[in-house]
Amino acid sequence: MRKLPLVAIPLVLFTLLVVFLFQGLFSDPRELDSQVKGKPLPEFSLPDLMQPDVTYTPEVFKGDVTILNVWGVWCVTCAVEMPYLTQLKNEQGVKFVGLYFDQDLDPDFGTKTLSRVQQEVTEMLSRFGNPYAFNIFDVYRDTSLDLGVTGAPEHFLIDHNGIVRMHHIGDINERVWQNKVGPLYQQLVAEKEAALPSSKQQAGQP
Repeated sequence: MRKLPLVAIPLVLFTLLVVFLFQGLFSDPRELDSQVKGKPLPEFSLPDLMQPDVTYTPEVFKGDVTILNVWGVWCVTCAVEMPYLTQLKNEQGVKFVGLYFDQDLDPDFGTKTLSRVQQEVTEMLSRFGNPYAFNIFDVYRDTSLDLGVTGAPEHFLIDHNGIVRMHHIGDINERVWQNKVGPLYQQLVAEKEAALPSSKQQAGQP
């Protein structure tokens, strides 16, 4: 086996670098592989942010097409997208559920009280609009980690069977909704409605 001349090694390395950068140039950072796409939501049992006595599990997502929105009051982009999410809720009936976590809250050391978190959330939603049916409080951020969340905002489009069908990193604005998230959302709503007659027949309903 012939060895490459020493002068050829830098050329080979340069070529590999160019190929790598070229692929990155045309890739969409919002289209990263998701560890949960096509799978049920990971198991969790978490409280409602505003009503801690209420507990949610993945079962809460079955029956409706839902967008799970990871957000926090510390997230500037979350505030920017919130009016548009509220518009989608009010005008198109899109169901958003918040998965909230707080960067300044340490459950073990109590650096911020729950009442203060609730106050900050209430103030932000009053100012920018409230798109959420309810907010799940990811106290220890375990569920966010299980979902593969890298920041906020991030969105998980979940079908009526509780399966994650899309993981969108970044905000949802009009362009993103019309070109990416919205078409799949409408498709999933149509699939849910198409499944309703068979569900009624199985239950013996007319």
